[in-house]
Amino acid sequence: RVGVPWLRSTCGRCRWCRAGAENLCERSRYTGWDADGGYAEYAVAPAAYTYRIPDSLEPLQAAPLLCAGIIGYRALRRAALPPGGRLGLYGFGASAHLTAQIAIRQGAEVHVVTRGESARRLALDLGAASAVEPGRAVPPLDSAIVFAPAGEVVRDALADLGAAGTCAVAGIHLSDIPPLDYQRHLFRERTLTSVTSNTRADGVELFRLAGRLGIHAEVTPYAMSEADRALADLAADRVRGVAVLDMTR
Repeated sequence: RVGVPWLRSTCGRCRWCRAGAENLCERSRYTGWDADGGYAEYAVAPAAYTYRIPDSLEPLQAAPLLCAGIIGYRALRRAALPPGGRLGLYGFGASAHLTAQIAIRQGAEVHVVTRGESARRLALDLGAASAVEPGRAVPPLDSAIVFAPAGEVVRDALADLGAAGTCAVAGIHLSDIPPLDYQRHLFRERTLTSVTSNTRADGVELFRLAGRLGIHAEVTPYAMSEADRALADLAADRVRGVAVLDMTR
């Protein structure tokens, strides 16, 4: 019962590794990108970069935490949400539906902006204060996380922030951000930041929180032979929560 996350290895010697920011190591490597194992029944990985899955956590629940969960958790940390604050989530897929649960269980008021009707229903089912289509108003936010890989959404999220708010962009890729208006999008000490992978400490903290807070992934399982269909369903917004390849099917 060992899980292999996205972060596979780092140099361990650079200033980022020594400072506990190993996700910024220029020699970092990633499973499924630099090494095989993203779609495999078995994978070899350095033991120091794996996690022992708690016995209380079923494999189908653990799998989403090792990628979507870790990125969402780091994005939540980067968003600097104050205790009891108001958080906006833009896009509501695998990462966001786990991040929302953590934030809500820690006392935050969560508002979701996403185009999918089923995703909005899931957000409300999980306890979000509101779930609206893009372009609809949300209350002034303390923090925002942009999961949608669209630059125009970043501009919208910045506009929804109150004074001293922080917007974290969680995606690996993002289309160009349209021109910003300084007064509307950045003034009053708003902050725009990004998220780069994760540290091993993020995973340790997330597993601990998941157990203590009762985080539950909304899983849509697929057999390994159905991986192509899973990807097609993801692209077409037909997956509720997170898609997981189930090796037992």
